[in-house]
Amino acid sequence: MVASSVMRPRCVAHASGRSTAPIPPKHSCATMINQCGFLQAKRRGLYAPAAQDEPGFKPDVRCQAASASIPVSDADAAPQPNELLAKVRAILFFTWSFTLSLPLFITMLLMAPIVMAFDKFRRLGQHYVNNIWACISTGPFYRVTIEGRENLPPPERPVVYVANHQSFLDIYSLFHLQRPFKFISKTSNFLIPIIGWSMFLTGHVMINRVDRRSQLKCLQQCRELLEQGAPVLFFPEGTRSLDCRMAGFKKGAFSVAAKAGVDIVPITLVGTGSLMPSGKESQLRPGEVRIVVHKPITSAGRSADQLCDEARAAVASALPVELVGSASTMLPDE
Repeated sequence: MVASSVMRPRCVAHASGRSTAPIPPKHSCATMINQCGFLQAKRRGLYAPAAQDEPGFKPDVRCQAASASIPVSDADAAPQPNELLAKVRAILFFTWSFTLSLPLFITMLLMAPIVMAFDKFRRLGQHYVNNIWACISTGPFYRVTIEGRENLPPPERPVVYVANHQSFLDIYSLFHLQRPFKFISKTSNFLIPIIGWSMFLTGHVMINRVDRRSQLKCLQQCRELLEQGAPVLFFPEGTRSLDCRMAGFKKGAFSVAAKAGVDIVPITLVGTGSLMPSGKESQLRPGEVRIVVHKPITSAGRSADQLCDEARAAVASALPVELVGSASTMLPDE
């Protein structure tokens, strides 16, 4: 580990079992190194042993340099992960997750007629299967810790959850909250065999982000779900951030919350982007995911702009400073 940058450069002269007088501060470590050796130092008066009269006394002059004088590269500060091992881990993860999804999808399919007849909007049975699938899928590969669990509303209360979006692993990780939320996803994702079909059975919301009519329909559907008691999860950035820095929040989620009169629960995801960066889904690095649940924000008497600003500030409060981008930077629609 590199020495602390607050340590002042100093030279220490010592002998076994004996202390020596400190070197005057006007003489630097660089001077001692350049003069190269005890004799030169002694001639210049930089060494003052406590027992000079003892024969055979051999001093040892050493220099401890401050880390501030040694430039440290990014590679030294953060070793690059082994890409081969990361790719192997990703293959194992997706294979394991897909294998688990097969019997669970059959279970969901068998449950579908009953769920649609008695729980058309919330579909708690399907959510229960989703939670099992996500927790068992991630268990062997990374750990998820949750802070602020006491801030989670009861499962039966309709709220709008909003979270930052760093990685493909975000949804997997958020299922650890054990809450029956509906999340919004691209229409193309619902076409993925088994996984996408499971999303359809659970009642998650489709959106075509480049189609204005699809966006309006999505927001209307989310409002109807809230009116029927089903919580909804939004990623207000709109899509995954390529550099893990949180971009500006779009107003859709907060407009829905204000019109439906429900609370907003901000959630911060920390670590998913470093495990599986957006655009590098072929890699899964070792690490841990931390989920921070913030106190609910009431929407009563608040505008969408006010709710957006307050929720973004809450999410940002649990992120490292370097991962908080400008609120005015909007990610492009996919």
